[in-house]
Amino acid sequence: MNDWPEGWSDENRGDRYGRGSASAQPESARVMRQVRRSAPGPYQGSGPATPPYGGVPQQPTYIDGQGYGGAQDGGGHDSGYNTGHVYGGPGGRGPGGPGGPGGGRPRPDWRRRIKWTAVTLSVVLVVTTVGTYFWADSKLNREVDLSKVIDRPEAGQGTNYLIVGSDSRAGLTSEDKKKLHTGSAEGKRTDSMMILHVGDNGDTLISLPRDSNVTIPTFRGSESGKIKGPLGANKLNAAYAFDGPTLLVRTIEYNTGLHIDHYVEIGFAGFANIVDAVGGVTIDIDKGFKDKYSGADFQAGKQTLNGEQALAFVRTRHAFAASDLQRTKNQQKFLSALAHQVATPSTVLNPFKLYPTMGAGLDSLIVDKDMGLWDLASMFWAMKGVSGGDGTSMNMPISGSVGGNLVWDKAKVKTLVNQLNNDEKVTVSSE
Repeated sequence: MNDWPEGWSDENRGDRYGRGSASAQPESARVMRQVRRSAPGPYQGSGPATPPYGGVPQQPTYIDGQGYGGAQDGGGHDSGYNTGHVYGGPGGRGPGGPGGPGGGRPRPDWRRRIKWTAVTLSVVLVVTTVGTYFWADSKLNREVDLSKVIDRPEAGQGTNYLIVGSDSRAGLTSEDKKKLHTGSAEGKRTDSMMILHVGDNGDTLISLPRDSNVTIPTFRGSESGKIKGPLGANKLNAAYAFDGPTLLVRTIEYNTGLHIDHYVEIGFAGFANIVDAVGGVTIDIDKGFKDKYSGADFQAGKQTLNGEQALAFVRTRHAFAASDLQRTKNQQKFLSALAHQVATPSTVLNPFKLYPTMGAGLDSLIVDKDMGLWDLASMFWAMKGVSGGDGTSMNMPISGSVGGNLVWDKAKVKTLVNQLNNDEKVTVSSE
């Protein structure tokens, strides 16, 4: 007996379920959703079993919410539509769903990612900071031994830095000397000297005119170690010319009674290099001036000075009536502007500007053997604070002159030194 509906032939009967189908399952199982076939019932009568409905197979039924021949009715083929085998179970968590085994990519754990990103950045920051510290520390030229200074006054409260600008031409070519108007004198002398007191009651920057009339006392030779002197009354900058930094410190301590804790020196080339590395320094010049000796040629007003111009600005003295006093004021003004320029975010947060600036400065400085980076940083921030109005900036009080040299006002100097030693707010005026 032919089991196939009327009109079907062997051509379309075969082992396939539909014409053109290469699947072992009926076409409807792959393309139709929620298909159910009814379970076959018992046939009536005797004889060979025949399909119900007159020999025509029952067509599949479609029931919303149920799969093809699902387990709910216990019959037919289960395509997996309602068990999650294809798209996953409820909530997409079936075996084949995004959250199930063998499923798609799991949801990102943002807390974990943020945590490890923060840890990585912290490690990089620490490594960079430590590396920078040791790099900078290795560049300091610790050449001055203050232990060779004899008969020193007792240290007071706070910290006193002696900051010296020398006319050293070391490292300058003949072309550089001509460009910077430095001349070609041998040796080196002090063009500027300042005492910076850093304390809890305000920082104080005091300029010491190089033509100050002082007494150069007995001292221990920096090279021979032998006791020499005294050299008597002389200009302050002569002490450096005779025996360098240690005799200068000895002379200042002898004439003031103030203990010098640290020494910092910079030469012509180093000063110009720092200014150029930071991209120039903006300063407001009150009154224009010219000086053929230093190469200065400035108009009044705000302007940005490069290294060459900055050196001319701080060295000029022949253009002023009160030559040395006006020069010390210009030096303080420029150093304050330089400190502000270095401390701006455009420099500190820009490694392409910060590291060249640090390199130029550290290569150019000569400091005492006990100077550390924290001491240097403290000095720098104190100078910045003084220029910002958080401290006092002044010249050493002057009472007159003798033989062209400036004489300090002894009464005012004594009061000033007492206030610094006790770390009190300075009330003495240099006027």
